[in-house]
Amino acid sequence: MNLREVSVIGIGTTPYGLLESQSLKSMAIAACGEAIRDAGIEKRQIQAFYLGNYISGVLMGQETLAPLIAVSLGLNREISSTKVEGACSSASIAFRQGYLLIASGLYDIVLVAGVEKMSTAAKEKITASLSTSIDMETEGQTGLTFPGFWAMIARRHMYEFGTTMEQIGMVAVKNHKNGAKNPRARFRNIITLEDVMTSRLICDPLRLYDCCPTSDGASAAVLCASEKAREFTERPIEIAGSAQATGFPSLSDMGQEVMLPATVIAANQAFEMAGLSRNDIDVVELHDCFSVAEIVDSEDLGFFKKGKGGRAVEQGMTQVDGKLPINPSGGLMCKGHPVGASGLGQIYEVVRQLREEHENQVKGAEIGLTHNAGGTGAVCTVHILRRRSDG
Repeated sequence: MNLREVSVIGIGTTPYGLLESQSLKSMAIAACGEAIRDAGIEKRQIQAFYLGNYISGVLMGQETLAPLIAVSLGLNREISSTKVEGACSSASIAFRQGYLLIASGLYDIVLVAGVEKMSTAAKEKITASLSTSIDMETEGQTGLTFPGFWAMIARRHMYEFGTTMEQIGMVAVKNHKNGAKNPRARFRNIITLEDVMTSRLICDPLRLYDCCPTSDGASAAVLCASEKAREFTERPIEIAGSAQATGFPSLSDMGQEVMLPATVIAANQAFEMAGLSRNDIDVVELHDCFSVAEIVDSEDLGFFKKGKGGRAVEQGMTQVDGKLPINPSGGLMCKGHPVGASGLGQIYEVVRQLREEHENQVKGAEIGLTHNAGGTGAVCTVHILRRRSDG
């Protein structure tokens, strides 16, 4: 099947943080409104709306979010409005669905968004809600939570490859340094390696600064057939590759490999689709829900050999001015992780990089990659974005 080229023509977001005075709807409306204005389109031109959200039903007691937000936003009642859920990948799945609708030729303009409200719930309820993406018939019965999952991954990575806690901690130091320059980030404080190593133990060996914070927030994008994009903007960003893969919803199925197979598969598919190599990527926003996750993800995406990700961080390769800048936004660890919105938050940051308007700009960035993993690697999405060659 011949697919049409698709571009991002507008982006919008709220800050990520404890937005206690804002509701799910108000955050989504704000992000979508900004994306529509940025795209230079009218609401009546939107032909479909996809919304990513993970746990609003559990935390907020609210479902049917997509039509609620579409109506509040003032979209045409004749269009479809659909909520999608894929744990932490929810927003990036919404992005991919919008891409597929346009690439197939069905529509020309689609609005996609992601939103999550977490600050009003108790910590215990948030932890239990996030854990619903763990297989409840297996690991769920043991009381496993995601700090425990990634702590096991960290221990195995250290055992297999000699990765050190200092190398893992350097991820947090780097991402806080990056987030300090990002006005959208929840945490804007610079920390030291000693701060990380002496912070409160959460799940051995992971400490407080190794963990991403819960957050509220919403992000959105307007997608358009590339052949029509110039009618609305002078700076469209092309979607060169889009992939989604299925991994293991149960940890017991994974064996002892220190990897998320879905990330490997989705990355290979996205690079093949884009016709690009790993060396072509200028900037990456990946799923650093925990500091060790950035190391594992960078290896699974094919940027570093398995077991070499920790050393790459230590050598400064992933700094903004390094060989492969990773998470110049501050990542999930510092910018924040409103789970249903984070995937489009990554898209927002990369689009700004490719437009050369980011607060933490990677010099000469023309091609960027985003990566989201949901659950225990049960679902993964990878997108490759490229500045249009004609502009």
